[in-house]
Amino acid sequence: MAARVLPQGKLPAPLLGALLGEGAPLPDEVRLGPRVGEDACAIQVPAGVLVAATDPITLTGAGVGAHAVWINANDVAVMGVRPRWFLAVLLLPPGTREVDVRAVFAETRAALARVGASLVGGHTEVTAAVTQTVVVGQMLGIREDGRFVPTGGLRPGDGVLQVGPAALEGASVLAAEAPLEDAGLSPALLREARAGLEHPGISIVEPALLAAELGARALHDPTEGGLATGLAELADASGLALRVDPARVHWFGPASEICRVLGADPWGVLASGCLLAGFAPERLEPAERELAAAGFEARRIAVAEPGAGVCTRAGEPLAVFSRDEVARILGAGPGL
Repeated sequence: MAARVLPQGKLPAPLLGALLGEGAPLPDEVRLGPRVGEDACAIQVPAGVLVAATDPITLTGAGVGAHAVWINANDVAVMGVRPRWFLAVLLLPPGTREVDVRAVFAETRAALARVGASLVGGHTEVTAAVTQTVVVGQMLGIREDGRFVPTGGLRPGDGVLQVGPAALEGASVLAAEAPLEDAGLSPALLREARAGLEHPGISIVEPALLAAELGARALHDPTEGGLATGLAELADASGLALRVDPARVHWFGPASEICRVLGADPWGVLASGCLLAGFAPERLEPAERELAAAGFEARRIAVAEPGAGVCTRAGEPLAVFSRDEVARILGAGPGL
């Protein structure tokens, strides 16, 4: 087993879970430590609860500064905490021009302004260790009342809302990076897909914070491995099964066509821009209405029940993706 070659992308969940379980006991102030499926950690400090998350941007070299902000801000916001402080490690390949670095900093600051956070530190380096610009971001936030929302908070009977379209990020990256010029797709569709990272955008900060205030028991930000993996992580972290209604899933408009021509499954492509929010049965409908009133389309797509795994209403297991479909199609390394 030790000689097994690992696939590109996230570490397999069983391996990661085993590795995380091998460490020494965490200190008492760590209220939520590293677990498969959890988006961030939570640490008790005198001012409240400090939430911190980290994620790299490695799959695309375009817009990496803004990507790093959005992805990490989402991971803090799905804990019910507003992102406030951002650090970034910026690794640049040899041959990078000063104008390129200035562009990364400009897009980073613009994205930070949109989520209400500030750049407070990090590291920059030109290195032959990378062949394209890589950003590793870290986002922190604090909640003075000490409350936070985990991924693994579902209970049997809870409903799961999908807020925002699925496969948005994947379709946008594929439209920008994959060879689609002769695929027969309309220029308008490709323009819509490429613009999707900003319009409607992959930030879920505001709907996540609102869902937390509306009483969400569990919040999750599907990313690498797509909506299918996000649902599996939500189920696994909660120690329950999820029964999903595929007919109710909201897909980003261009995603189906782009995935079709490239031979990708939309269930398994990068899914930032989509929020999964679990609510007790009596809170589900009011939350759906409140989110819609605030301009965030919400759809009930799943229900939690005893057991494990994710299946459809008909009882068929949902596809499992050991590697994100975007990484597979592009033949690249691990996802965003």
